[in-house]
Amino acid sequence: RRKKKDDNILEIPSIPNPFPELCCSPFASVLSTSLLPKATSRRKQVIKVYSEDDTSRALEVPRDITARDVCQLLILKNHYIDDHSWTLFEQLTHAGLGRPIEDHELVMEVQSNWIMEEENKLYFRKNYAKYEFFKNPLGFFPDHMISFPSDTSAAISHSGILQMFLSSSTYPEIHGYLYAKERGKKSWKKLYFILRRSGLYFSTKGTSKEPRHLQFFCEFSNSDMYMSLTGKKISGAPTNYGFCFKPNKSGGTRDLKQLCADDEQTRTCWMTAIRLLKYGMQLYQNYMQPYQGRSGCSPLNLTPMRSISENSLVAMDFSGHRSRIIENPTEALSVAVEEGLAWRRRGCLRLNSHGSPIAVSNMAIHRSQSWFHHKISREEAQRLILQHGLVDGVFLVRDSQSNPKTFVLSLSHGLKIKHFQIVPLEDDGRLFYTLDDGHTRFTDLIQLVEFYQLNKGVLPCKLKHYCARIAL
Repeated sequence: RRKKKDDNILEIPSIPNPFPELCCSPFASVLSTSLLPKATSRRKQVIKVYSEDDTSRALEVPRDITARDVCQLLILKNHYIDDHSWTLFEQLTHAGLGRPIEDHELVMEVQSNWIMEEENKLYFRKNYAKYEFFKNPLGFFPDHMISFPSDTSAAISHSGILQMFLSSSTYPEIHGYLYAKERGKKSWKKLYFILRRSGLYFSTKGTSKEPRHLQFFCEFSNSDMYMSLTGKKISGAPTNYGFCFKPNKSGGTRDLKQLCADDEQTRTCWMTAIRLLKYGMQLYQNYMQPYQGRSGCSPLNLTPMRSISENSLVAMDFSGHRSRIIENPTEALSVAVEEGLAWRRRGCLRLNSHGSPIAVSNMAIHRSQSWFHHKISREEAQRLILQHGLVDGVFLVRDSQSNPKTFVLSLSHGLKIKHFQIVPLEDDGRLFYTLDDGHTRFTDLIQLVEFYQLNKGVLPCKLKHYCARIAL
């Protein structure tokens, strides 16, 4: 039977191959391995990401996706501008803790450490302070908290501090007082801590750094560092500047190693130094990744590159029959001011039920701006700015809680959040707004914000980054 079957097969005429050269083509292996789809596809999983206004979005992503890739995906889906400050933020709601997930971390590994009973969340938000220490290391490490090896020269340059932090052989020593919560107790004790490459230690005898007086507190390879979001409420900390270390595989809050600083500058210094100690060159590669391939960028002093078209911009006047270039800077400035005032007049006109334009008060046009937050408290404003990063110039404008007729400008400067009252001023029947008792007056809040974005004036710094409640 088998022989007869084989004979029947052989009786079928063979079809000639019209492309014999493909049989021995050197590209055959390339086509089979790289261009053709793989039989085994990457496993995917659905994650849920929240925004500041508690809207959420479900994403189906591969299991090996990083935090940076999730941010890039959300930027593309929502048509946001990528300024390299978008961050995925992990919030442990039950414990009142949170941290920005590093760009290289795998999101699924982060979620695998969550406890099922706790309602933990991933947030998508801006974090302007994510890599700010690479741009201004001297502002993050005060002189009284940092010590260098004895063979190092006394004067350390801007890039010298970074090179020491990223070096595998040398590492600056961070030292100072912190409050530590004793394990299993509610009491906090103030101790002198020392951060070295081998880990975090505290001294059992004052400020002594002798090996016999140093006791090991924590190492960071198998734990993550979190910032306290609730201040004194949950942990009973002596100040609002708490942070802690949570083991990756933990049974809950009982394994937390909690610390507390006296002020924001101290906490920022400790947390930044520990990030550099744990991740090292990986952090620097994350910071450099958006600038890879750009010519003219030095590794430690990056400035935004300007395009050719941007360098050749000129002021143009299109009011006449023919367009012309405005060469006089004074004339260009006056035209810009007039155009801004005309835009405001157009923005203040609305149509009534009969289709006729009606004027709207200047008090209302700021409500559509991303930097304006209607009725939020002082504590809520501080929390929003802290989440966006304590970089000089992060700001928002809000209604005053103490005086309903006034507004407040909340601004970050020097790792502190300051509040400035915007007072309405009436003169000859017209309403103005001022920050300096009427010396500088503005017809509306938009004009005020635009002015202080260009001029420091009475403020400690210019307005640079606004806090906005994004929606997914």
